[in-house]
Amino acid sequence: MTAPPTPSKRQARRGRIFPEHNWSPEKMAKYKAERAAFGKRCRAVFDRVAPELIADHYNWFIVIEPDSGDYFIDPDANNAVQKACQKYAMNMLGTLRLNETGTCGMI
Repeated sequence: MTAPPTPSKRQARRGRIFPEHNWSPEKMAKYKAERAAFGKRCRAVFDRVAPELIADHYNWFIVIEPDSGDYFIDPDANNAVQKACQKYAMNMLGTLRLNETGTCGMI
C-alpha cells in the first residue's frame, strides 16, 4: 500500500491582478486633483448649511450634490443616499456627518 501523493505547494502570485489596467502618473494626479476639488465643493456647501442643521440633527448624515447645492439628511446613511440618488442618480455625491468635523467614522 502506497501513501497518497502529497499536493504540490502552490507558488504565490505576485503583482497586480490586472497589470494591463495601470494608470500613468499623470492620470493618477488628475484623478486625485478632481477628487480634491470635488471634496472642496462639498465642504463649502457643508460649511454653509451645517451650523443651522447641527442644532436639530446632530450626527445625522448629509449627502451633498455640490453642483446644485442640494443636500439630503437622514439619521441613516443608506436612507440619505437613497433620497439623493432618486433626484441625482448619475451625479457624484459627497457624504458627511452633521457634527463639528463632518467625519463619518473613526480613523
